[in-house]
Amino acid sequence: MIKFITRLLFPPIIRILFLAKVVGRANMPAAGGVILASNHLSFFDSVIITLLSRRPVSFLAKAEYFTGTGAKGWLSKKFFESIDAIPVDRRSASAAQDALDAGLARLLDGDSFAMYPEGTRSLDGRLYRGKTGVAWLALTAKVPVVPVALSGTDKIQPVGSTGIRLAKLRVEYGKPMDLSSFGEPTSGKARREATDAIMSEIQKMSGQEFAGVYNEKPATTVKARVRRLFRGRAPLT
Repeated sequence: MIKFITRLLFPPIIRILFLAKVVGRANMPAAGGVILASNHLSFFDSVIITLLSRRPVSFLAKAEYFTGTGAKGWLSKKFFESIDAIPVDRRSASAAQDALDAGLARLLDGDSFAMYPEGTRSLDGRLYRGKTGVAWLALTAKVPVVPVALSGTDKIQPVGSTGIRLAKLRVEYGKPMDLSSFGEPTSGKARREATDAIMSEIQKMSGQEFAGVYNEKPATTVKARVRRLFRGRAPLT
């Protein structure tokens, strides 16, 4: 019941509140396994993709969203279940492989699955180099990839903000990409070239500047912190 209400009520609210413009929605296949590969600007991205797409879309979400206590925890769990989120413990050493396995299972069942090849949100609005898990998944499951370009979500929910602001939203779905011509999923070259092709299509739609590097978090090791602490000072003797 909650899933039905969420999918019936929320899409028109999103379209009205954010003057949402959805382009190419019919490019998403009506049935069968498919990956939606999107740029990533905000936490809000996953909600937008799954609620405005042609059909339900599964995506990964932190396990903590499903394990909260009290009324807030219950509401969080029910909401994320209603939009087909898959809980993943990101603290696990095998989190990356667990995520790919979860996506593969959904795709083999004929479902749609959303991924962010950049891995994490862009803090400066640029489009970062894609990680090859998306290509491995598409080539292994033998499913097409639909590139998706989001714009405006970084203004609706800026990085570091927990609130929602009113801003114009645009979602564009590109034409499905058959990656089989790039080769086998076991080939690193095939995965790299296929991923670069996906990112190129996303960039054409989004108009973002290419960063040319991976979107990696700053180093937080003790050694790195010590280097920052003593940067510009004479070395200890």
